[in-house]
Amino acid sequence: MNNKSILRLLLVGAIFCILPVSSIHAQNPEIGKAARYCNPLPMVIAPGGNASGDVTVIKEKGRYYMFCTGGGAWISDDMLNWSFQRVENVPVAPDVVKFNGSFYMCGNDGPLFKAANPLGPYTSLGEWKNTPNVAGGWNGAFDMKIFIDDDNKPYLYYPGRGVSGIYVVPLDPNDLTRFAGPVKHLFGFDSNHIWERYGEMNEYTDVAWIEGPWLQKHNGTYYLQYSASGTQWKTYAEGYYTSKSPMGPFTYAPNNPLLRKTDGLVTGTAHGSVVEGPDGNLWQFYTIVLSNPPGGRRIGMDRITFDKDGYMSVNITNTPQWAPAAVSDPAKGNSGSIPVTINKVRAMNALSKFSSEQPGREAAYAVDNSSGTWWEPTPADSVPALTIELSPATRFDVVQLFNIDAVRLMFNGGRRGFGRPPAATVSTTPTAQSSDTYQYKIEVSMDGKTFTMALDQTKNTISRNTIFEEISPVKCRFVRLTITNWPRTTPLGILEFTVFGKPAESLPAAVAIPDKH
Repeated sequence: MNNKSILRLLLVGAIFCILPVSSIHAQNPEIGKAARYCNPLPMVIAPGGNASGDVTVIKEKGRYYMFCTGGGAWISDDMLNWSFQRVENVPVAPDVVKFNGSFYMCGNDGPLFKAANPLGPYTSLGEWKNTPNVAGGWNGAFDMKIFIDDDNKPYLYYPGRGVSGIYVVPLDPNDLTRFAGPVKHLFGFDSNHIWERYGEMNEYTDVAWIEGPWLQKHNGTYYLQYSASGTQWKTYAEGYYTSKSPMGPFTYAPNNPLLRKTDGLVTGTAHGSVVEGPDGNLWQFYTIVLSNPPGGRRIGMDRITFDKDGYMSVNITNTPQWAPAAVSDPAKGNSGSIPVTINKVRAMNALSKFSSEQPGREAAYAVDNSSGTWWEPTPADSVPALTIELSPATRFDVVQLFNIDAVRLMFNGGRRGFGRPPAATVSTTPTAQSSDTYQYKIEVSMDGKTFTMALDQTKNTISRNTIFEEISPVKCRFVRLTITNWPRTTPLGILEFTVFGKPAESLPAAVAIPDKH
């Protein structure tokens, strides 16, 4: 080896040594070392707030603030770990924006609020003035969005009722409750856009509900997102128009809808917001509509990408994805882990078992990949347990082992906090008492008899109705979930128990198939 080769090796080694861990992960992330997230997001529930959709996330001085229907605010430094804080006066479908050093919050059928920081306190500036009549689309506006352009000019976007569509009006920069020009109608319901129609099959050809506008500027283009046709449908979806001006005209994007998913655990994806993540990429936050309970909603997020023509895309995910800043390329968000427990209670010859179940609330519903069904143990079952055989093979098939690395739990928490929380309930802590939390443990086994601990959450003190936890990768054939504590205000209901992992080795079948040759 010559001197030049030695010098190159030394330089490469020096550069590698000074790279931060996050940069190394950005190139070659590893499960168990680089952070991941999974939808629906595991948001903290506390008195005075519930992350139940219509989500707005803003970034201020490197910190993220999330506001949702249900009240309160969630704060994060990495878009992964969110703590809760009580915030007064949060309306339904809140929008928060910074303008000239202050923060303004608006929502459904209410006044405009102002505060010195994102967490308030917010004080009312009164109702909107010189508003248009019903013909102008106002009629008690809802889902309002204030957008501040690069030239510091403010605009208000809002939907009319039903099929009316989206409107925009410039605001007075000296008084954001006043309009600075005429209202302009941008677009309405188009029955040719089948995804906009009412119904679980979009079968109502002339009925729609257009709502949830959000404006994002990217590389000189204005992307106006909107949602249709309401959170009563799993077909709830989101589309977008583009323009070169905040006042339009706007053109319908040919790759619509932007967000739409009707099966699995992440369905009814719409009414969200866009924010720049820690990785410098744009991220889409959105509402998730559950099949059960009626009106039940959670929060999701995924990366936004743009093609060479500037069209926006979002790949909706429901498996573990690399977290913001864990990878340098947004297209490499999938960590490769897949669900390995789906329908493995009722599979042929499965050795799965459970401690108890109620009629119509069978244990099999805990692993059917649907939010419309759930497992409910009997009231006398003080320590409910569910054991899943990951390899439900017949005696003639090989036994498949898996390396598991994460778990997602969704509990039937009801429609808590859909409206504004009671003013008398006050809490600023990110956690709740252990009696109001889900506590559990995950154990693994190769033979279904001897189990070892893979994840111990029996002392968990954080109240969430959706949970995602990493598991140190471990090879196994059986996984056992044991619930040791849960909130006693309602019967225990496990909407879904999902174990993630990757196929490992196979073992010989119990009965070999004779070779006919």
